[in-house]
Amino acid sequence: MFAIQDFFKSARDGTLAVTAALLCAVSAYAQSDPLPSWNDTASKAAIVSFVEKVTGQGSADFVPEAERIAVFDNDGTLWVEHPMYTQLAFALDRVKALAPQHPEWKETQPFKAVLEGDMKALAASGEKGLLELIMTTHAGMTTTEFQKIVTDWLASARDSKFKRPYTELVYQPMIELLAYLRANGFKTFIVSGGGIELMRPWAEKVYGIPPEQVIGSSIKTEFRMQDDTPTLYRLPEVNFIDDKAGKPVGINQHIGRRPIAAFGNSDGDLQMLQWTTMAGGPARLGVLIHHTDAEREYAYDRDTEFGRLDKALDAASIAGWTVVDMKADWKQVFKD
Repeated sequence: MFAIQDFFKSARDGTLAVTAALLCAVSAYAQSDPLPSWNDTASKAAIVSFVEKVTGQGSADFVPEAERIAVFDNDGTLWVEHPMYTQLAFALDRVKALAPQHPEWKETQPFKAVLEGDMKALAASGEKGLLELIMTTHAGMTTTEFQKIVTDWLASARDSKFKRPYTELVYQPMIELLAYLRANGFKTFIVSGGGIELMRPWAEKVYGIPPEQVIGSSIKTEFRMQDDTPTLYRLPEVNFIDDKAGKPVGINQHIGRRPIAAFGNSDGDLQMLQWTTMAGGPARLGVLIHHTDAEREYAYDRDTEFGRLDKALDAASIAGWTVVDMKADWKQVFKD
């Protein structure tokens, strides 16, 4: 009797031990995987292989920590850019908020189009019209006042499709990637065509990227004393456009080092990827995020007004860049 009980007890204890070991192994694997929201595809393997090569002591491609610079576009690379750039959505809301002070806008384009919700007429105003909207809604105040306006807007604004704050519509796989790179001695920068002062108020909280590591387009500012208080006042004049060929220029001006890794999603990032990867020397990484998931986000590339991926997509195969297929390579898009 006792022998039988001892046998079953031993068997049960053995089963529990095996189960515990398996659970520990699964847990250890989960903890060791730096990119858990990525599927185990060629894209993930290429990123991990690159990081291991440039950080491995004794590797032929080893890069000193001070030179491990990684640059990221923002719109469409770190967060959503459809159905329109977030900065454009902000500008449209600002026009509506300021409209009571400008009755003439009811008959003046492109403001008339915004107030009437006529996106076709707004598009017809072209780059000149959009620039006028930006200058009107982003200038005429101090940098501190603008920062508060941006912060308040982000706290209340909701994306039209997902009904969530824009700062929740950041890509979870890319958040993991930023953390993975930083854990391996990389310094991560945003290099965006969007406004630098629009991104700086929230980039550190959302991405872990401090304001001094944010590069973007800017308008001119000037120093003013207002009521014995030193301020920087935003003027309705373009200072710098950090897009396309402007991105390498912005990188050189702000960072002073050529990156060894660049991440983008559109033709606006083409020159940044070329500048990063076509320099020779140690291993370099160029990555394009390809929006292929119409169900979980959006599917678009060559035929879109926002985030067109055409020339850069063709260049990727020639340059050897990694093209991340959002639908195939990501287990999830946004954080639940």
